[in-house]
Amino acid sequence: MIAEWLQTVPPLAVYLTVLGVVGIESFGIPLPGEVVLISATLMATRPELAVSAVWVALAALLGAVVGDSIGFAVGRRYGITLLHAAGRRFPRHFGPAHVDLAERAFARWGVATVIVGRFIAILRILAGPLAGALRMPYRKFMPANLVGGVLWTFGTTAAVYALGVAAETWLRRCSWVALAVAVVVGLVVGVLVKKRVIGLLTRPEEGAPAS
Repeated sequence: MIAEWLQTVPPLAVYLTVLGVVGIESFGIPLPGEVVLISATLMATRPELAVSAVWVALAALLGAVVGDSIGFAVGRRYGITLLHAAGRRFPRHFGPAHVDLAERAFARWGVATVIVGRFIAILRILAGPLAGALRMPYRKFMPANLVGGVLWTFGTTAAVYALGVAAETWLRRCSWVALAVAVVVGLVVGVLVKKRVIGLLTRPEEGAPAS
């Protein structure tokens, strides 16, 4: 539905939508930022739509950096109680298990969580507010925020654009079955990587006393 709507608006509206949705998600409100980014990037593979993949990536980057910075400021102002309050409003995204997972990530990886978190949905939403609530210095948060934003926005845009172009070529030369197999393999790899990351976060620290 999002992809269909984006195709009905001019390119400038597409860029503003990407900026707004990614920014609000980074601020800490659960929205499908990655879905919008992917949908807009796929539009860029169709010349008749006149959407630029570079401008899509830049819009997403601006939204990510500004949104995370606002989330950081709000988290710094209201502390961890803000996340508990958000958990009552959005239990699927800010429940105790999600906040605990994010806190484990910060405890284990520190500022690197801001970079890695860009690629994990729950951390993408929580990284800014939680970093502020945990009193991470902004001088450390901002560079990591920028690096993570660049890697996620331009990395995702480049990968999706390349896959979109390749998919069109495959459909001309191969079959739907071959394309479906490639998509399934990609999804399986993504799920395995996500499980591996979560496993690392939930595994007890070495040397920590057993409970």
